[in-house]
Amino acid sequence: MPESPRDVRTRIKAVTNIEKITRAMAMVAAARLRRAVQRIEALRPYASAIRRMTRQAAQASGAIGRVPILQEHAEVRTVGLLIVAGDRGLAGAFNSNVVRAGIAAGREHETAGRRVVYFASGRRAASSLTFRGLAPVDSFTGFTDRPNYTDARRIAERLMAAYLDQEVDQVEIFYNGYASAISQVVRRETLLPLQRATVLEEESPEEAASDATQQRRISPEYEPDAEPVLKRLVPDYVEVSIYRALLESTASEHGARMTAMRKASDNASELMQDLTLQMNRARQAEITQEIMEVVAGAEGLG
Repeated sequence: MPESPRDVRTRIKAVTNIEKITRAMAMVAAARLRRAVQRIEALRPYASAIRRMTRQAAQASGAIGRVPILQEHAEVRTVGLLIVAGDRGLAGAFNSNVVRAGIAAGREHETAGRRVVYFASGRRAASSLTFRGLAPVDSFTGFTDRPNYTDARRIAERLMAAYLDQEVDQVEIFYNGYASAISQVVRRETLLPLQRATVLEEESPEEAASDATQQRRISPEYEPDAEPVLKRLVPDYVEVSIYRALLESTASEHGARMTAMRKASDNASELMQDLTLQMNRARQAEITQEIMEVVAGAEGLG
């Protein structure tokens, strides 16, 4: 049965209210995105410096194995995976993409005979893992809209304690890296042990150029050796790496939500146009029916 003009008007009013809400949410996400990007840009020089100093100290030190946090376990039997997502939804595939990437990596490790334990940052990551029967051993929530360094330190301390207590033999992190407001890339990095960590992998061209410039300025010398420096730098490296991941994830979430809400607003506008056309057609049909009834009545009287 075709809808009456009144029913269509009710639907148009509901869609209009939804469009107002999604447009407002897109504007809020855009404002938060700008602030999140500013925080990322402010952190990058410090994060690059910590990364470079840790790499230099590790290459200069022959005592990596004597530092507890740097002692590589004899065998990788248990892998800890930290999945960084958001506390809220309405952000397209932002949360599901990173959770799927983490679970896929977990299956790869299990296929290789390793045990996998999950850590979750964000309510969506924790709930998704629990729903799939992969309840995280620890979760950190309530700060994904604006993470602080203390939040990163809390996560880092938990992961480092798990590594030192032989709870895990390797730690990896999954998060949405910020590429642009409309593009987020799921990244996978190894945090511990340092021998396998991303910090010791091949340098990017930007980091290589920065290292070359730094080497021209000064060549670091360690007295008596690099071991105490490395012992101090590694916790900072883990904390800064997690903090950078939290900031990038936050910016990616705001970008994904802004894009999703804009698409929702556009879809609502298109739906309102279709409903308006449908309402006009229904009104025309009613008018035509009334005219036919009047004509029929006049003919009956004549």
